[in-house]
Amino acid sequence: MTIAVFSGVLSNAAALNDDFEYNNERFADLQMLRYKVSGFESLPLREKELIYYLSEAALCGRDILFDQNGAYNLRIRKMLEAVYTTYKGDRNANDFREMEVYLKRVWFSNGIHHHYGYHKLPANFSQDFFRDALKNADPKLLPLRKGQTIDQLCDEVFPVIFDPSVMAVRVNQKDGEDLIKTSAENYYGSDVTQAEAEAFYEAMKDTADPEPIMYGLNSRLVNKNGKLRELPWVENGLYGQAISKINFWLKKAATVADTPEQRAVIHELINFYKTGNLKKFDEYCILWLKDTESLVDFTNGFIESYGDPLGLKASWEAFANFKDIEATKRTEKLSANAQWFEDHSPVDSRFKKKECKGISAKVITAAILGGDLYPSTAIGINLPNSNWIRSAHGSKSVTIGNLTDAYNKAAHGNGFNDEFVDDSTIKELIDTYGDVCDDLHTDLHECLGHGSGKVLEGVGDDALKAYGSTIEEARADLFGLYYIADEKLVELGLTPNMEAYKSQYYHFIMNGLLTQLVRIEPGKDIEEAHMRDRALIARWVYEHGKPQNVIELVKRAGKTYVQINNFEALRHLFGELLAEVQRIKSEGDFEGARRLVENYAVKVDSELHEEILARYEALDLAPYKGFINPVYKAEKDAKGKIVDIKIDYTEGYAEQMLRYSRDYGFLPFEN
Repeated sequence: MTIAVFSGVLSNAAALNDDFEYNNERFADLQMLRYKVSGFESLPLREKELIYYLSEAALCGRDILFDQNGAYNLRIRKMLEAVYTTYKGDRNANDFREMEVYLKRVWFSNGIHHHYGYHKLPANFSQDFFRDALKNADPKLLPLRKGQTIDQLCDEVFPVIFDPSVMAVRVNQKDGEDLIKTSAENYYGSDVTQAEAEAFYEAMKDTADPEPIMYGLNSRLVNKNGKLRELPWVENGLYGQAISKINFWLKKAATVADTPEQRAVIHELINFYKTGNLKKFDEYCILWLKDTESLVDFTNGFIESYGDPLGLKASWEAFANFKDIEATKRTEKLSANAQWFEDHSPVDSRFKKKECKGISAKVITAAILGGDLYPSTAIGINLPNSNWIRSAHGSKSVTIGNLTDAYNKAAHGNGFNDEFVDDSTIKELIDTYGDVCDDLHTDLHECLGHGSGKVLEGVGDDALKAYGSTIEEARADLFGLYYIADEKLVELGLTPNMEAYKSQYYHFIMNGLLTQLVRIEPGKDIEEAHMRDRALIARWVYEHGKPQNVIELVKRAGKTYVQINNFEALRHLFGELLAEVQRIKSEGDFEGARRLVENYAVKVDSELHEEILARYEALDLAPYKGFINPVYKAEKDAKGKIVDIKIDYTEGYAEQMLRYSRDYGFLPFEN
């Protein structure tokens, strides 16, 4: 799809800049970071107020994502929070401490499944402890149905928490299985099968429509009395309690919009939330991508389909941001030259755009993260996802500068490169050019990669089904990898010389072949789309480069390292694979996508995996990072008029999560 996620592995060492503390706390496999909203204090009051309203709208849909990720998530969160806030026993006892870690992981993942690996989180506290603690909690805080006892609640919910075989995987993508019946997500009713869902949406399509909607994007598909029907996520329907609050704040935002164009964008989004009409959503997307003059920007809605094993239904996400004018100069160089990059792409001319329309790109400062962008988030976004809109109207790309900055500051000096890079020349290249090339690859990925190429007439957005997200991310990554080594970037002043790109090539191959394995549990396959994308690319070029010995995996002192012997040949391989991936995307070649993904992106070498895990464990690093949001506080005069918005960075992780549950917990525990 259209989100670039951070692919590296970061340290947990404190990193300070102007006395701003980026790092906070660590638990399980997670490290919490803070991000600085530089420049907010100097914004005019109108923009501050706009960000404040958009931030409130971005927090109001939190419960939606919890429920989308699993039907029991809201109930389980309420049970855990009730014990956490009222427990009178020994809070240093092992059971309580393990429950606290589990709760923090549930908060982080917006549910009981790992945010990245999709497997169910282990509950390492006893059932007896939790049952007794619930019985001593305030019943008003518990998700009890009318007449239900606490024991009955426990009997119903405990298998979901404690039995690893119950709702074991949130998004199952194993070839040959019923992906809906074996996935714990809550986009489909429990009695809906994959075959039924695919047939339902296939029958809805109008193949002659040149402007097809994204069928099923904003609804749950259920079986009612033997007949399939959609329950739309709208203000007067499913999730309506939260959506009405989102619209409340969007209406306020419209009163202080940066431009008339942005005001129209907000009103069209409100319209969509009220009606659920996907034509309205397309109209909103077109207005949004054409609004390039507003300083403040935002996304809010049902956007990405990674959480649906069929790639149809979208999770709820939101964030607010404003343009980093100085940093945007580099992305503007790329978007201004979009046609040159398209024309010189190594893909077949049948799949190239003859005219690149409406491609805009900027570097932004994130002001708030919400829904599926919080606490784990993207570093770059390219939207909208609709193929026909991208072809006819273009797309808008962003690189999120302050989040990348926070990641980079946390990563420096953590010993990771010393452990996994044994070539002093490569280390020097990474130290000198690594951050610059990481940012540039993200820019290329978002601005040009996702915006490149064209889909042939009649090929639907969901033609590649479960493999669509992986193929799309691979396409954008390959575009970035191919062009980051091009002399054009030196000519544009985006890279300093023709050596800098080697830092990105080495890092990407090392990550795809070796170091991203630290995010996989022993015995598990690779499931997440971005990880599959990186594995697919790295393994494909490794195998296809063997005749020329382009890449080697070498052993030194019992440790495996990447050795790139021919960077120029590697670029040629990236180009070959880009051409094939674009063909698959353009033609909607499901079997071609299936072969690539299943052959190169899924399975893990258990012996190599064991080695990498052991080496990484010795570094004592957390493989995943997420962010704590700042807090915006409106200051008002005696008449209630806002006179300033202050920003506060001191709220702790648990404090923030409990406040969000209290102040933005708009949905009932069953939906």
